[in-house]
Formats: sequence, C-alpha cells, structure tokens
Amino acid sequence: MADDTTTLTVSPRTVEGSRANRRLRRSGLVPGVVYGGEGEPIAFEVDARTLRQALAHGGAVISLTVDGGGETPVVLKDQQRHPVTGDTLHVDLLRVDLRQKIGAVVVLELTGADDAPGVKAGGVLEQVTRELNIEALPTAIPDTIELDVSAAQIGDTITLDAVTAPEGVELLDDAETVVATVTPPRLSTEPSDEIETETEVVGEAAAESEAAGDGESSEGGE
Repeated sequence: MADDTTTLTVSPRTVEGSRANRRLRRSGLVPGVVYGGEGEPIAFEVDARTLRQALAHGGAVISLTVDGGGETPVVLKDQQRHPVTGDTLHVDLLRVDLRQKIGAVVVLELTGADDAPGVKAGGVLEQVTRELNIEALPTAIPDTIELDVSAAQIGDTITLDAVTAPEGVELLDDAETVVATVTPPRLSTEPSDEIETETEVVGEAAAESEAAGDGESSEGGE
C-alpha cells in the first residue's frame, strides 16, 4: 500500500510556451502543474531526478511544497514521456483530500508464470490487460496489484474476476475483462516454406539452363 508520504519541493514558473519548456528540460528541469481541490492551478518546475525519486511508487501520495509554502497532499494525475528516451516531459499533479476516495490507474503484475503447467507444457502466456482502473483512498492506492497465474493451463482465459483487490480498493473495470490467456505452442512453418522456395528456385534455374542448351543445339544443327 502507498501509506508512506513522499515529499516534493518545487518552484513556481511562468507559463511561456513550448520553447521555454524545452529550455527547462535541457537544463535538467521538468515543467508541471498542480490543480484540483480549492486552490487555483499552479505551474511549477522541478529537478528531473528529484521528481523521478518522488514518483518511484506509482500510487504514492506526495506531500507537495511550492516555493517554501505549506504542504499539500497530491497524487500523480498524468505524466507525459518522450517516446524514445522515456524521459518525463511534463507532469500533472492533483490535490486530494485524504479522507475521500479517488480514481486511479494501477499496474497489474502477473506472478508464478514460470510455474504454470500450461507454460511448462510449451504454452504461451499473454498478458492482455496491464493496467486496472480502481477507486480507493489516496493513502490506500497500491503500487501494483498482483495476480497469481501459477495454476494456468493451456487454453485458459483468465478474466478480471480472478483478481483479488487489496483491502479498501475497488476494481472499476468489468469483471469479464480478459486479463491473460494461455495459448498452445505456435508451430513455425517458415523453415519448410523456405526449403520449398529454394527448391523451386533451383528447379527453375535448371530448367532455364536446359532450355538454353536445347536452343543452342538447335541453332548448331541448322
């Protein structure tokens, strides 16, 4: 459970557009905004490494301080990442009331896959759903939710109703949502196809060579 509060101190910034944000990122800072609750939205900037440490726990409540002011409990609402480097480009933080439940997205982690009979028999375990929508108090949001698949057999389709939510956490997705499947081993036909193709090519080459030889013989006979 995310019952430990992480502290994060940020500095206010003036919203100046994408060019200014790029300058911030080049200097090792990440632009962000905090909103919600009774306060006005506040744009801020924060050291990239400091932010990364604060966000190390996916569902953690963060105690945010803006420019030496009072502490405000917030959670990560949105995080934009660079598609190639994975670096954080922008963060949205949401003010929360620790006494009221909020919606959140939590990573679903499959455990025991190597022990599953279906996997041992050569089946392919595919995780179809990787994130779950939940509702919980901010301090009860878990970093991840685990599902033990060590009993999975070939042909099994595992749905959300197999997931047990931690105490105080409500799963919001449909119970029939497919979480994972175990399919039979995939038989590859590529080697035989390649052999047939190579045989055809060799055969065509031989036929062309023979035809050319016959043509030359005919010309010589004339």
